[in-house]
Amino acid sequence: MEAAAKVADRPAVLDGRRSITFKELDAECWRLAAGLERIGVGPGVRAALLVPPGIDFISLTFALLRCGAVPVLIDPGIGWENVGRCLAEAEPQAFIGSTKAHLARLAGGWGKGSIRSMVTVGRKWGWGGLNLTDLYKTASSPDGTAAPRREAAGVGAFGADFGKDKTAAILFTSGSTGAPKGAVYTHGIFAHQAAMLREHFQIEPGGYSIPTFPLFALFDVALGLSAIIPRMDPTRPARVDPREIVLPIQAHGAVQLFGSPALLDAVSRYGESHGARLPSLKRVICAGAPVPAKVLARLARMLSPEAEIHTPYGATEALPVACITGSEVLAQTAVMTGEGRGICVGRPWSGMEVKVIGISDDPIPAWSAALCVPAGEIGEIVVKGPVVTREYFHRPEATALAKISEPDGAVRHRMGDVGYLDETGRLWFCGRKSHRINALPETLFTIPCEGVFNQHPWVRRSALVGMAAGTCGTLDAAGAQIPVLCVELEPGADRDRVRRELLEMAQRFAHTRSIQTVLFHPGFPVDVRHNAKIFREKLAVWAKGHMTVSTFPEGGQCQRTPVRRRVT
Repeated sequence: MEAAAKVADRPAVLDGRRSITFKELDAECWRLAAGLERIGVGPGVRAALLVPPGIDFISLTFALLRCGAVPVLIDPGIGWENVGRCLAEAEPQAFIGSTKAHLARLAGGWGKGSIRSMVTVGRKWGWGGLNLTDLYKTASSPDGTAAPRREAAGVGAFGADFGKDKTAAILFTSGSTGAPKGAVYTHGIFAHQAAMLREHFQIEPGGYSIPTFPLFALFDVALGLSAIIPRMDPTRPARVDPREIVLPIQAHGAVQLFGSPALLDAVSRYGESHGARLPSLKRVICAGAPVPAKVLARLARMLSPEAEIHTPYGATEALPVACITGSEVLAQTAVMTGEGRGICVGRPWSGMEVKVIGISDDPIPAWSAALCVPAGEIGEIVVKGPVVTREYFHRPEATALAKISEPDGAVRHRMGDVGYLDETGRLWFCGRKSHRINALPETLFTIPCEGVFNQHPWVRRSALVGMAAGTCGTLDAAGAQIPVLCVELEPGADRDRVRRELLEMAQRFAHTRSIQTVLFHPGFPVDVRHNAKIFREKLAVWAKGHMTVSTFPEGGQCQRTPVRRRVT
């Protein structure tokens, strides 16, 4: 936390219960690191960390990194059953969790064969190990002297120098398009991420920030910003009380807000209905899913003219990749999104290389420039750079599918997204590769189609899914699918009128003319981390249950070969 040295006496974290200065947090992290080492949680030891957002979460994360342990970070919002699967895969030797997390561990039988050390943040019952107070005491020698302090060097904001290529943490994905997987982070990746965020957003130490995603609070503190942990369920950002975001910003004059599109949608609707303004903010950073232009427009009206909204693009396995500002979206690219060109996510971040290759569901063992498609043609997005993870923990098959090796040992990551590069070098996002629809004679991509329908004033959002085109929904010989548009409406909409108007809109564009079925859904299933990525797999199952037998044509009628699509 080198940046924190410049603001030693300022608050580092405020979590509603207490606050702690940077100087105090630095001392607390070293003390916890010493205590962890004394109970066997040292270099290379994997430690599951399931603690609510706040001072304890931040201090324990930095302490684990400083003593060389490997924190295993899993979003509890994925459900306890999935958490158990992730822990079985990670095989942690230590478990640091809240009372609730320990109760879930006992109920699920997690880590019976691997966990050797336990720490409870909160009340400890009969499961052994130490609580946080015991851990602090353990940090001191029997004679009362403090444990020796390891010098930090070379790894930037995240702790002691264990080598940039050493494993620093295992971060599990949200599993929004499959089973959660543990991305292996090195100390070097964390250092590069912190440096890239600082330089791109011109972050200076001092000032308050509202990080509504727990992991982003770590970067705030590392970069010298005072993190105010808002009162909200971080696994349910769409359900936030907007006042819990707006009032702390206004009270502390916060300069930065980080949130998902779902959270910013709620905040911007509150601002519109209550006339709330946030003049102190210099920047709003929104990540996790594409941000609708109408959300950007509402939010921009709450900010000063000098403030900017930034929407970075990336994934747990590679972050950040690209970025675009809200002003560029509203002035230039939103119109093109509405015409079906996809969502522009901006230019590659400094230090990152973005390529687009032909779409394939098979492993690609070696990189070749011949894989790339021409500019303007939709393909699979592949990235290379200092923040790209090399592997998934204990997932060799998933690693083989997601990584492409270079002759010099470097690795490119297949984002699992489709998109294209335009003539100016900007990257356009067209959806997940796994969500493409084989609507013969061409392949339909979700985002370009949905962008057309999302322009309707009564459509809150839409999602395109594919139904098998054989008899009664079975696949025919060509694997053809019927495109079905699922729609989430704004309150008070006239369904019959909206359906009619959406079908009329479909006929205006070549790539949407085959969409002839519209279904209305009361509330889309979304990912647990950001409440913004639509679970199209679940939505497709729902849609199939709402389709009638007469909807499906007889099998064998669609036998033509899919064609590539070029955006014009």
